[in-house]
Amino acid sequence: MLDKNIDLNGKRVLVTGAAGFIGANLCMELVKRYKDIRILGIDNMNDYYDVGIKKDRLKAIAELVKDNGQAGEYGVCETIGSSDFVFYKGSIADRSFVDKAFAEFKPEVVVNLAAQAGVRYSIENPDAYIESNIIGFYNILEACRHSYDGIDADNADYRGVEHLVYASSSSVYGSNKKIPYSTDDKVDNPVSLYAATKKSNELLAHSYSKLYGIPSTGLRFFTVYGPAGRPDMAYFGFTSKLVKGETIKIFNYGNCKRDFTFVTDIVEGVINVMGTAPSENENGVKYKVYNIGNNDPVNLLDFVDILQQELISAGVLPQDYDFEAHKELVPMQPGDVEVTYADVTPLQEDFGFKPSTPLRDGLRSFAKWYKQYYNN
Repeated sequence: MLDKNIDLNGKRVLVTGAAGFIGANLCMELVKRYKDIRILGIDNMNDYYDVGIKKDRLKAIAELVKDNGQAGEYGVCETIGSSDFVFYKGSIADRSFVDKAFAEFKPEVVVNLAAQAGVRYSIENPDAYIESNIIGFYNILEACRHSYDGIDADNADYRGVEHLVYASSSSVYGSNKKIPYSTDDKVDNPVSLYAATKKSNELLAHSYSKLYGIPSTGLRFFTVYGPAGRPDMAYFGFTSKLVKGETIKIFNYGNCKRDFTFVTDIVEGVINVMGTAPSENENGVKYKVYNIGNNDPVNLLDFVDILQQELISAGVLPQDYDFEAHKELVPMQPGDVEVTYADVTPLQEDFGFKPSTPLRDGLRSFAKWYKQYYNN
């Protein structure tokens, strides 16, 4: 296992996409776990999906730090203060906004989770992906680069960004036929613009690590799910349609497999990585990439079957719900792949950790949350 070289206690941590599914859960866990940690959350609060869920995630963070600072529009402080967590509303595609945040907060660890998500959405709305995933990530890299400007090695209170951790995606594997997917595999065949932007992030991070010495780690997430998740994800979208009595479409006639990864496992993986900035590799670059997946792909028809059982058990759907009347098997959609399957051996070897939450347990947690959230 690798030795941790960053103590997150007392650190200043910048989290972009802080109102997002993974970002909010990460911020809450960091606040709970580390003493005197200060977190600056950034999010543009766009309406790609229900902004109300994003606001409620921020309010959940605020509950953890309610005795610190003054509440703002989203339930948390909107300016830098003495709080454990403060929030800036803005886009990482805005260079001046990013530079201002870095100049005022002086982050020591940066976790870039802000991105335009969704494979199918990228087909119809490519501009959003170039703006957020390419220009936005470039702005983060530039801010990290300039965080080292003017540092006196013998006398400096702030020594710049010690570690940049950023979200990549299992989508980078594209049309690869070899499974499970390994970070040693070539990923030169993206089948969506979203995948291409995530691969571009990895290439940009590598070049900035080589040129400017930014220690960076990319994380390829595999189908993240859980309570208060993204409404555009299959498990959430299926649930909402079934509740309304609508028909759900199961692509590739159900002959797809996904490596569903529970959000708490994702967060645990991110925190493990945050505390270990990569040392120079054989090419003299402080750079790593890991898969974070459950290492257990599930057929979509089996997934839907488990989901419906848990929705009935939680009281989201009635006992006599006719699922067969609300399921439609349809062809594969552009940009989709048949299988995602993570090889997490490097993650386990370096950190002694691998995701392990069973799909049924995770969907049960989601179903209970859905019942409570929408009933209230």
